Amino acid sequence: MDKFVHLMKLSVGSESVEAIEDWQQRRSRQRADGDYYHLTRMWPKREAELLNGGSIYWVVKGVMQARQRILRLQEIVGDDGIRRCGIVLDPQLIRTTAVPKRPFQGWRYLDPADAPPDLPQNRQSEDALPPELAGALADIGVL
Repeated sequence: MDKFVHLMKLSVGSESVEAIEDWQQRRSRQRADGDYYHLTRMWPKREAELLNGGSIYWVVKGVMQARQRILRLQEIVGDDGIRRCGIVLDPQLIRTTAVPKRPFQGWRYLDPADAPPDLPQNRQSEDALPPELAGALADIGVL
């Protein structure tokens, strides 16, 4: 496969991966052709690499816990006339191994070599550990 890159983003206000899923599927009105998009001010300069297999990795309460495949980037012009980037996402949230992350603003590129592996399929539907516990266990190498 050709070169690709991921994004990582804090899910501000989310208490869990389930809360992200609920927001995207049931409460948000951010839709492009039926698909949820995450709105951001900055258009990624590495668009081609993102669209070549990239995902957005979600950080919840200081712990990277899940990802979604990026389907496309779509220009969204707000009521204020400002051009923004809609990162259109696959509806499936895939849980990953827990990795603690320090707070940051906006989104960051994430090299595939630094991305946490997906949880095995038989663990995707497990109840999630509280983010604080998952982060502490990841810090000591248990997760």
